[in-house]
Amino acid sequence: PQEIAVFPPEVEAEMDRHLAKYPVKRSAILPLMFIVQRERGGYLDPPGVAYLADRLGVRITDIWEVATFYSMINTEPVGKYHLQVCKTLSCKIMGAGKLTAKCTERLGIKPGQTTEDGLFSLSEVECLGSCGTAPMMQIGFDYYENLTAEKVEEILDQCSRGELPNGVR
Repeated sequence: PQEIAVFPPEVEAEMDRHLAKYPVKRSAILPLMFIVQRERGGYLDPPGVAYLADRLGVRITDIWEVATFYSMINTEPVGKYHLQVCKTLSCKIMGAGKLTAKCTERLGIKPGQTTEDGLFSLSEVECLGSCGTAPMMQIGFDYYENLTAEKVEEILDQCSRGELPNGVR
């Protein structure tokens, strides 16, 4: 039998508040995914998926279909700081490739990888809707815009010193 995640009453109450907003339980899939991801260490693991399927009355495959569609849902463990560099047109034209290269050089990882210490993960993602401030990247839920290689170095230094908030909230 599939292990099903268990959450404390205050997290269940938070999920209940989201479910109350929707006439069909399935419609709350994304808000609940964010909560489960937060509570399960920053990614949607099989017990979390089983919980969501049970709670929403859908199949496990329905949960995975949604989870794998959105780049903001992690289906594998990610580092404390998940660097998500936009790779879409405006950012690409404005130098997003240089940002990814700087992160790769500095951290010794490629997109899709996590540093051995678990501090950083690097991803290239589709448009994050900040085209006017390209190039940009997202760490957790925070945007870092108008970036240069030097600004990326500063951000990585701040993360290494614990001066930026943990992306998993």
